[in-house]
Amino acid sequence: MRSGIKGVLFDFDMTLGDSSGAIIRCYKLTLEHFGYELPDDREIFSTIGKTLLDSFDILTRTKDNPLREEMRRFYVSQADKYMAAGTLFYPAALPLLDLLRSRGIKTAVVSSKMKYRIVETFELHFGRIPVDEIIGLYDMPAPKPAPDGILIAADRLGIEKESILYVGDSYIDAETAQAAGVDFAAVTTGPTSASEFAEYPCCGVYGSLEELMREFENTR
Repeated sequence: MRSGIKGVLFDFDMTLGDSSGAIIRCYKLTLEHFGYELPDDREIFSTIGKTLLDSFDILTRTKDNPLREEMRRFYVSQADKYMAAGTLFYPAALPLLDLLRSRGIKTAVVSSKMKYRIVETFELHFGRIPVDEIIGLYDMPAPKPAPDGILIAADRLGIEKESILYVGDSYIDAETAQAAGVDFAAVTTGPTSASEFAEYPCCGVYGSLEELMREFENTR
C-alpha cells in the first residue's frame, strides 16, 4: 500500500459486511411475489453490486422488464424488514475504519445501496456512523460504474482524487475506480475472483478486510 493516502472510500455490500443472505431472501420474495421462477442462490449472488433494476432484468431474463420498477418497490419493502438485521459486518470492518480515522485519513462509503439503509445498518450494529460521508444510490447522478459517486465523495471530503483509495469486492467497483481515476484495492469477499481482478488496475487484491488492515498497519 502506497503512502500519501488521505481518503479511503468503501463499497458497502460484501466489502464491509456480508449482506448476501438478506439480499438473496429479498430477491426470492420479490420474484416469487411476481410469479417468476426462482434462480439458484449463486445466480442471485452474482448480481450483487448491480442496481436493482438491472438485477431484475438479469434474474427474470427480460431486458427492460416492464415490471422492474414495481419489483424494485416491492424489494425495498422487504429490505425494510430484513436487510439491516441480516447484514453481518466483517470482524475487521469497524477496527479498520477506526484505524484510518485515528491516522487522520478520511473515510466514506460509496454504494449502489440507498443511503438511509446504510445509516440504519451502521446504527443498528455499531450504534454510530463510523465514516465521514455516505454516498448512496440516489446521491449520485448515475450509478456505478459511472465515477460520479467517488467524485462527489472526494469533493465533500475535500481531498484530491490522486490521494484517494477505493475499496470494493466487485469488478463494477474496479471499473468505477478506473473511471474516476483513483487507486483501487480489491477484496475477494464478493462475487469477483482474484483472477478476474487481475484484468483491472489494482494496488492490491486481498482475501479479507483483515489482510487490508494489516497492510495499513504496516504503512506509515
